[in-house]
Amino acid sequence: MQPFTTLTGIAAPLALINIDTDMIIPKQFLKTIKRTGLGKNLFDEMRFTQEGQEIPSFVLNQPAYRQASILVTGENFGCGSSREHAPWALADFGIRCIIAASYADIFYNNCFKNGILPIVLPQADVDKLMDDARNGANARLTVDLETQTITRPDGSTVNFEVDAFRKKCLLEGLDDIGLTLVKGAKIDTYEEATKKSQPWLFAS
Repeated sequence: MQPFTTLTGIAAPLALINIDTDMIIPKQFLKTIKRTGLGKNLFDEMRFTQEGQEIPSFVLNQPAYRQASILVTGENFGCGSSREHAPWALADFGIRCIIAASYADIFYNNCFKNGILPIVLPQADVDKLMDDARNGANARLTVDLETQTITRPDGSTVNFEVDAFRKKCLLEGLDDIGLTLVKGAKIDTYEEATKKSQPWLFAS
């Protein structure tokens, strides 16, 4: 998993509440078990017509936000079904950070496991950053996970909280598999000792 340390990028404003995982990645795109390739279908029903044409009014189709890496959005983001394809699609599109007042629990947890930092802020702070994001090409924010700060275009900062263990995992790029591999040497030592003390467990 790609580590998350400091991110400076365009913030896209998506001022909608209760965006569910089916809106993030519609059900017809859930056939794959790969984490890549879903970005082109992110927010598919909001980004494209039934004929596959872009809808110009949707924020990620607008020239200023096509390269957005930060999403500022409404409360209860990621509600609905627990599909992990939702953070896969966001990450594949290039979104590394989401800022909202609240999230659905399963989606929130899945973000950390896929290298995305979901920041929870009071609504008043979200509103300020939403205003910043509406500034188009000037909507650049810097998110520093180590210091837990967001630097706005005017140079002022907003502080955020994050669980210490999740912060460590993001900083070091450790998903669940990575956390296991960190203990690889101890696992090998345990297995070798077990082979000697209980060899029948390893008989073919």
